[in-house]
Amino acid sequence: MEAVDNRKLQVVMSLNKLGIKADEAPVIAVLGSGGGLRAHFACLGVLIQLKNHGLLDVITYLAGVSGSTWALSSFYTNSGNVEHIEAVLEHRFDPENWSIWDSLQKTIEAASLENYSLTDFWAYIVVSRQTREFQDSLLSSIKKHVEKGTLPYPIFAAIDNDLHPVWKDHKTRKSWFEFTPHHAGYPALQAYIPITQFGSQFENGRLVKSAPERDLSFLRGLWGSAIANTEENKKFIWDEFLSLKEKLLGKHQLTQGMITEETAVDEALLELMVAYIKDEKDPSIQKKLQALQQALGARRGKQGEPEYRELAMMIRNWSKASLQERGQILETLVGHFTRQASTMAVSRALSVYRVTFWDILDFLAKTVMCIWNWEWGTVHNFLLKLYGSRVGVTDDEMCSRKLLHLVDAGLAINSPYPLLLPPAREVQLILSFDFSAGDPFETVRATADYCYRHKIPFPLVKEADLKEWAKAPSSCYILKGESGPVVMHFPLFNKDNCGDDINTWRDKYATFKLSDTYSVQLVKDLLEKSKENVRKNKENIFRAIKEAVRSCPQTS
Repeated sequence: MEAVDNRKLQVVMSLNKLGIKADEAPVIAVLGSGGGLRAHFACLGVLIQLKNHGLLDVITYLAGVSGSTWALSSFYTNSGNVEHIEAVLEHRFDPENWSIWDSLQKTIEAASLENYSLTDFWAYIVVSRQTREFQDSLLSSIKKHVEKGTLPYPIFAAIDNDLHPVWKDHKTRKSWFEFTPHHAGYPALQAYIPITQFGSQFENGRLVKSAPERDLSFLRGLWGSAIANTEENKKFIWDEFLSLKEKLLGKHQLTQGMITEETAVDEALLELMVAYIKDEKDPSIQKKLQALQQALGARRGKQGEPEYRELAMMIRNWSKASLQERGQILETLVGHFTRQASTMAVSRALSVYRVTFWDILDFLAKTVMCIWNWEWGTVHNFLLKLYGSRVGVTDDEMCSRKLLHLVDAGLAINSPYPLLLPPAREVQLILSFDFSAGDPFETVRATADYCYRHKIPFPLVKEADLKEWAKAPSSCYILKGESGPVVMHFPLFNKDNCGDDINTWRDKYATFKLSDTYSVQLVKDLLEKSKENVRKNKENIFRAIKEAVRSCPQTS
């Protein structure tokens, strides 16, 4: 790739400026793990300190999972200006500098899209609030920063959630999905589309329906969608949804007046759905069904007699229906009314906080269905019906799905090793910064297993060593194998920067810690711990880089 080749030229010049004579550039990659907001801040701290030492200028690839992708996207949208990023970071966490209504406006707009899912809700309601920034720019816009080679080439990780059961059993390579400023796709299949067409509809390799490129705020929600276990996430999202529902409906009624006949059915349906999802045996469900039927009857003339009878029949059959059938009834009702809302000739207000009541109800109804179905990362499958005719994809399963569901790669391995280890990337040295909760060597353990299964060169690691190191980790471990890259692994909290208080620091920065609880001092302290790891190991990193340079073929 031309951008990577241009970067290598810049790396050679930077090495010589550092006093390291080089004719060829070693390929060095920096990896940032997941870890929510903790990873976001810590990864920024790493980038800042690497830049301060001149080390960032000799890096070919920057890659991240989950919270580290939030940091990387900030790095690139600020043209790599780490001084500016650090200067504005603390001001972003002033409570007065954030408004929930900005988030809601973005989310309500996203709900009008064909493949709206919880990723949209998470991106604009949760991640944007966690990081205290909207990123309206596009991933493709980063091209100008990387094509000249002035910044490392970025790789953002995700996984195909539909393949997660196969991943659990076989650690399949095709589970991994990557995003770059140029493309999105499956490295294991060598199947990509231009990043500008990610989300568009394809069939047999041909563009069927074009969709606008999604902004970085959405992608950050996709890349960082697993900051807690499933049950914690469900509870958090459900609580957020109920809070927003009250704010939205209350705000609209205060400013717009009484609910009209046109919207009464939709609100009655929404109340039914909320009650059903909270408790399928809630005694109030029967009353809510009667309210829905009454509202539907008031609209009978406009609805059309045949359609009214069909919908009313579904409601009457509720008591006889099984749980599965009740779910189908609700899905049918929601599908009908959200489709009708999208086709109504309702003018959409353009001011920041004014949306129609139809917009609000459409958003709430779609969101509650996504919570019910636990639907994330829904996009069109660009491999649909391709069947190996052009790109050598011979896997029928990959080509038969209409939709993909892409989620946080931390659900597989909480560091983007699988995207940097393919031989085509020729990576010689990996600086792995681990910001994970729990065992800081789990990413190494999981990657070693993955590489063993797929015969990918990776340093051999002994389980006994990993367990011993995890008891009181040092700030840096250097792992070498007979072939493949050298790995330098840096646990965030360690005995070198925390002394005997490692667990205290871990508890202070829990993965699911909300940004509302971060003070400016907490942000500064975390940045400092992360920077300290780089400072303490500056000479170790320099030595590893010199060894990598010596292993490169030198021109005469």
